[in-house]
Amino acid sequence: MDDEGAVARAGGRLPGDPAPDPGLGDDESPAAAPPRRRPGYRRALVLALPVLLIVVAVLYDVLTPRYFTAGPLYAAAPLIAAPVYSRRGTVLTGVTVVVAVIGLQLAKGVIHYVDSLTELITIATVAVLAVFVNGFVRRTGARLVSVREIAEAAQRAVLPEPAERIAGFEIAVCYEAAQADAFIGGDLYAVQDSARGVRLIVGDVRGKGMGAVAAVAVVIGAFREAAEQEATLEAVAQRLERALAREGTRRDGLDAFEGFTTAILVELPHGDGTVRIVNRGHPPPLMLHPDGSVGPLPARESALPLGMGELGVWPDRAEEADFPGGATLLLYTDGLTEARDAAGEFYDPQARLAGRAFRDPAALLDALAEDVRRHSGGGMADDMALLAVRRPRRGDHDHCHEP
Repeated sequence: MDDEGAVARAGGRLPGDPAPDPGLGDDESPAAAPPRRRPGYRRALVLALPVLLIVVAVLYDVLTPRYFTAGPLYAAAPLIAAPVYSRRGTVLTGVTVVVAVIGLQLAKGVIHYVDSLTELITIATVAVLAVFVNGFVRRTGARLVSVREIAEAAQRAVLPEPAERIAGFEIAVCYEAAQADAFIGGDLYAVQDSARGVRLIVGDVRGKGMGAVAAVAVVIGAFREAAEQEATLEAVAQRLERALAREGTRRDGLDAFEGFTTAILVELPHGDGTVRIVNRGHPPPLMLHPDGSVGPLPARESALPLGMGELGVWPDRAEEADFPGGATLLLYTDGLTEARDAAGEFYDPQARLAGRAFRDPAALLDALAEDVRRHSGGGMADDMALLAVRRPRRGDHDHCHEP
């Protein structure tokens, strides 16, 4: 999702729901405001700045005595043009300032003075250097574009976006990296249909960098295989535990001893209106009901994160809860709840979502991600992964089990 993620789109609230919070839009409100876009005046000002500098410099030279000079303004114009203009635009800017300086010095009759000649040579040199700077910036930009494309490809390979509908469930995902221009980190999600229902995982690997990305790949690969083969959600969790244990023996340093992954595993049986959850040290999911009420599904029995099984020996136990038609299950990583505002207050998704109604899971995640960015001022401290799944109401054209 880009930095200008969508704000809540048009729709309507249920009767009796509280008024919309100014922070999180009501997706189904007819009066919902259109998406707010960042003003483009800053970019327009930067693009116009070289021209403005030249105009101001010429006026200064014309209106002041002959020995006053606007040399610094002339020199600044091509330097500012270099990173924002094309090569042709940078060359034209440099030529313009040199011609302007020569013309004004001739008009004032000072071109033969040593100081004037030194100023002209300095400005011409800066103009030539600006062309080289422009070329360097263009090459660097091309490399950054290539790196960005590689990062996007890596994200699609490691965290492929699931289909919008799987076995009748409506599904949406969102990944927000805390580091600017990053696409993937230590958070993960995956969705896998199986004979026993749709199985999902959302997790958060300890640590940063390529080690965390490697662990993400291990967890997702093991999950997809286990979700297809294992008869129970508890057995899936144990397969992931063993996969991380094998990975830990191949990792050096601290990660070999303290690597772990908080995760929540979910199973949505085909057609019976329930959800089964195994929580391994992860924030509890939220259930959003059609009437606007929101409630967490906390684990009744605590369990250690994946990769720490040797510290405690007890079996995983899946907990079951109702998942009625029209309700939406929201899974997230702690990047959501650890986002702080300027006063240091943590983001509370349960409070911010209470009383809201959204057309579909994608609209929910769009509005939620935008609200978190506003709350944190765009400066999130940790990556954030979101996964929302909606069970259709009875009688909808899609059914929970598709043959």
